[in-house]
Amino acid sequence: MTNPIRPTDDAAREMARALLTKARFAALAVILADGAPMVSRVAFGRAPDGTPLTLVSDLATHTGALRGNPACSLMVGEPGPKGDPLTHPRLTLQARAHFIRNGEDSYDALAAHYLRDHPKAKLYIGFADFSFALFTVQAGHLNGGFGKAFRLTATDMGLPA
Repeated sequence: MTNPIRPTDDAAREMARALLTKARFAALAVILADGAPMVSRVAFGRAPDGTPLTLVSDLATHTGALRGNPACSLMVGEPGPKGDPLTHPRLTLQARAHFIRNGEDSYDALAAHYLRDHPKAKLYIGFADFSFALFTVQAGHLNGGFGKAFRLTATDMGLPA
């Protein structure tokens, strides 16, 4: 069987970067304490340096899972209004989460940046149980549609390495 993964090229890099730029939410996959997988929909943003992030509450199951095991995966890219959903591009990031809690030095600067794209978060971004989960990306898997599969590095996607 031939390898279905194509060599990463500039078109794949551009597609991945566009998906990251457009994304306002993502599917977040975590491993629960009992070893079971779980997927949640989360708001998706980027720190000023481009690092993917989301705003999380300590009350959320996925937050506890990430604190126990920071290995996770995020998927961005949504199907368009027409056609087979599997023909639309999507990008999966393999990452490790780390947290900046409300009250830490860099939280306010991240909050101001985050609110530009997620203004409704103003209602709860100041709650004491909220933190930013930042994702250090280890690899990307781009499916640009049928027959268009690529593996990417953080650098390929314009993310901090």
